[in-house]
Amino acid sequence: MSGTIRPDRRGDTPPPRTGAGETEVLRGFLDYLRTSIAAKVDGAPEPQVRTAVVLSGTNLLGLLNHLTFVERSMFLGHHVPDWEGTFRAAPTDSVADVVARYRETVERANHVLDGCTDLTAPVPRPRPGHPRPSVRWALTHMIEETGRHAGHADILRELIDGSAGR
Repeated sequence: MSGTIRPDRRGDTPPPRTGAGETEVLRGFLDYLRTSIAAKVDGAPEPQVRTAVVLSGTNLLGLLNHLTFVERSMFLGHHVPDWEGTFRAAPTDSVADVVARYRETVERANHVLDGCTDLTAPVPRPRPGHPRPSVRWALTHMIEETGRHAGHADILRELIDGSAGR
């Protein structure tokens, strides 16, 4: 593409080099994506961080707020009565509040995962009456969910202030 100006991509972080075991690979990639999306939202300017710049209404802060609820549901057993509502942060929440809440939730989820040594075992969620997926399925789903929204966040952040890269 001649004439196209590409942003400096030196800020990209390469995929993780993890151990050889399946658990280390899955958790390494999940943590890589978690770090990427939190960094993409951290420091984003108000009010653009919560302003929808696409027709779906998706906004950068809402994506991270949503992922906080997904982590809580998947690994901590929280019930989420309104998934659609998770895509909006409260008007009183600052960017720093949402980022800190996400990082704290990830830390708690990792504490639960530290006790999961068998990928075929069900996730130890305290939600009676609800099916419990295997740890392998939960990790794979969270990689897919976080990766999908991290891609959205890349585009939204670039539209907001030109920031590119991981």
